[in-house]
Amino acid sequence: MIDLRSDTVTLPPKEMKDYMMQSALGDDVYGEDPSINLLQEKTADLFKKEDALFVSSGTMANLISVLTHCNRGDEILLGDKSHIFYYEAGGVSAFGGIHSHQLKNKEDGTIEINEIKNNIRKDGDDHFPKTKLLCLENTHNYCYGSPIDKNYFKEVHKLLKTQKIKLHIDGARIFNASIALKTSVADLTSSADSISCCLSKGLSAPIGSLIVGKKDFILKAKKIRKALGGGMRQAGIIASAGLYSFNNMIDRLEEDHEIAQILANKLHEVENLNIELDLVKTNIIFIHLNNTKLSDKDFLLQLNQNNIKIDYKGNRKFRLVTHYGFQKNQIDTVVSTIANILKG
Repeated sequence: MIDLRSDTVTLPPKEMKDYMMQSALGDDVYGEDPSINLLQEKTADLFKKEDALFVSSGTMANLISVLTHCNRGDEILLGDKSHIFYYEAGGVSAFGGIHSHQLKNKEDGTIEINEIKNNIRKDGDDHFPKTKLLCLENTHNYCYGSPIDKNYFKEVHKLLKTQKIKLHIDGARIFNASIALKTSVADLTSSADSISCCLSKGLSAPIGSLIVGKKDFILKAKKIRKALGGGMRQAGIIASAGLYSFNNMIDRLEEDHEIAQILANKLHEVENLNIELDLVKTNIIFIHLNNTKLSDKDFLLQLNQNNIKIDYKGNRKFRLVTHYGFQKNQIDTVVSTIANILKG
């Protein structure tokens, strides 16, 4: 089976599993797991922040970060195509009583600076919630996997600083952005008050994400993690996968980007398929069906019958994500299968 639904389907390589089995373990709720401690230290160092916290998932990382920044009744600004808004089960409102205010994402995943400025609530008016936090995403999943340059975040930070508003970056694929822009994750996130980063996408670990920020922020986040049931005991065995990823899987993300470019170029030649090549900049490709009577459901079904899976986004739109488990020699199989299905 060729599975291009997401880079979350990656399986850990044998070397990673071997490394996991050699993990030094302890009780992390007591702060005594040496593997987790080392991973947190290494993450903080990579991002040049004071501290880091290991959690089970990207959704938990974002939720804890928002709950740490905000009180009940506060408001966050975020993109209308953001992962926190679309795909995290409304957790910020369900668990935090936090109001989310969606702003329009541009094609590249950014939000206009003036759009942010004009939607910050005025202090002193009891009708309004208090704007406390802006959440941005890099790379931006729903906006073609776009990597966002550090200069944009600096401009945003300049505005937020005057309003005493914090910035959280959902960096589920921040290492993809770093590779694409040839910029360190520390430089990309230097303007952020908190960052989440994921180990289980392109970095191929089986589980885990991290939150990065100042020491007092992480101390508060750790208590919220416990309240959400996220305290883990001898979890160094999974943290070690993250250590392996940092040492071995970051630079190879460039291969995923190269394969995505080749795949996109070949799909561009397929009849009844539309793809905007200039928007393919990392490992995410969006395709649209054109001029065919084939239903979305039947397209997916026929792909599945040919042992290929892709992600359905609705209304003739599909997503393909390249990753460690998809090799260059599988590209032609995907392209020819899609072409044959669309020919009818």
